Amino acid sequence: MDIVIDTSAIVAVIFNEPERKTIIKKTAGQTLIGPGTIGWEIGNAFSAMFRQGRLTLKEAFKGLEIFEQIPLRYTRTDFGHTLKIAKQTKIYAYDAYFLDCAIRHNAPLLTLDRQLLAVAKNLNVAILEF
Repeated sequence: MDIVIDTSAIVAVIFNEPERKTIIKKTAGQTLIGPGTIGWEIGNAFSAMFRQGRLTLKEAFKGLEIFEQIPLRYTRTDFGHTLKIAKQTKIYAYDAYFLDCAIRHNAPLLTLDRQLLAVAKNLNVAILEF
């Protein structure tokens, strides 16, 4: 089964957050997919953690090593569909990319982002529940 995994879930795995074990268990043996923006979003998450004093450069480099080991299949984004989702739901395109992916691939979304989760539910996107 394909599972759309977003940046929040990947960061939880990389930095051994409390949800890590459950995420790994739920995704074991499945195909993780997502928009090609995931790497950029990981970089952005790391830079936010720098600004908050929660991450050193050395830790970020280790995090990148872990990220590069996660088997992800990047999907093509339908930008028109993404913009419709963003306009309809009043979310950023970066979040809408994951919803577009889940809808077009008929795959459940795995996210720790409560706002994205709420929007996904309103759009009847399947959710991989914890």
